[in-house]
Amino acid sequence: MTRISAVEDHHIAFALSLADTARSLLHGQTHDALGISVKPDRSLVTQADLMIEHELRARIAAHYPDHGIIGEEEGSHAPTARAVWVIDPIDGTAPFIAGIPVYGTLIALAIDGVPRLGIIDSAANDARWLGVEGRQTTLNGRPVQVRSCADISRALMTNSNQDYMSAAELPALEALRRATATRVYGGACINYGRLAEGRTDLAMDAGQKIFDFAAFRPIVEGAGGVITDWAGAPLTLASGGRILGAGDPGVHRQALGIIEKLGISDTPPELRAG
Repeated sequence: MTRISAVEDHHIAFALSLADTARSLLHGQTHDALGISVKPDRSLVTQADLMIEHELRARIAAHYPDHGIIGEEEGSHAPTARAVWVIDPIDGTAPFIAGIPVYGTLIALAIDGVPRLGIIDSAANDARWLGVEGRQTTLNGRPVQVRSCADISRALMTNSNQDYMSAAELPALEALRRATATRVYGGACINYGRLAEGRTDLAMDAGQKIFDFAAFRPIVEGAGGVITDWAGAPLTLASGGRILGAGDPGVHRQALGIIEKLGISDTPPELRAG
């Protein structure tokens, strides 16, 4: 077994082929045959979610049998392996069902617990962001970068869905809402792609799972941005579900300072015992 220390070209090519597969399967779906059901956590799942994840997992297992896999629909296989693929077949299943084009497929490769390759593939928008540690982030093969923002009071902030936030976390959203110039709600994974290409300034979310955000770190950082948890720690496979990304480091520091003053527990609900 070859020891992996960094993302290599064959990993990138394979990840892109996974995104191609997911997009092809998505394009074959019709609204009348989605096969919608409700999971125990009351979130929605379609046959497309299940089919895409099953196919991607099968391809990963065949191509890299010693790699781990973490997925939304089928759980984890060897999650402590040195190299772990993290996949969300359709991030934004509800928008997908509703025909609102803010959903996408998320693919990440973590090495030593750190996401080092990430893809956001938005078939509905014909947009694919690719981030790789040590390389420039691209959108459909074109290099992109974040934009500067002089102060948080001038920032455009996004939030995917406040319904995922606990009562203890909602004050952070309200505080940042008051601090920023403009807010856009909804958007799911697309928010972090737009942040990376310099269309927005700040993105904050909570109540997320690792498959919801693992792809974002290499994409945002590769575009010159900053993305951490709400305590300012870099995102890893062990991170909780509180995410804060910014194009400008100064705006990120300001946002962290605002959240810190609220005294919100460092431990998100999804990581607490019991």
